Amino acid sequence: GHGQIDPTKSSPDNYKVLYEDDDVRLLEMNLKLGSGNEHSHPNELVYFLSGGKAKIHLPGGETAEAELPDGFVMPHEPWTHRVENVGTKDIRAIIYEKK
Repeated sequence: GHGQIDPTKSSPDNYKVLYEDDDVRLLEMNLKLGSGNEHSHPNELVYFLSGGKAKIHLPGGETAEAELPDGFVMPHEPWTHRVENVGTKDIRAIIYEKK
């Protein structure tokens, strides 16, 4: 869509496409300590294989911190954000996106 920032293009070190067809895309996310780049997701369903502490930076300048336990599942409507890993270990997740 318009103004969408593909995470696999903005942060290729953090996001890898596991599967893609006309309807869905499955991504693997590996977020090391520190900050990722700003990117967008359509409707997404995130499964955290290895959680941690994340600080989410939204386009308007507001931030939110989240403690993400291992095995946590997070559905979310379309959004643009930048995720900063402020914990002590890599955050690893599988992201399912519906196009």
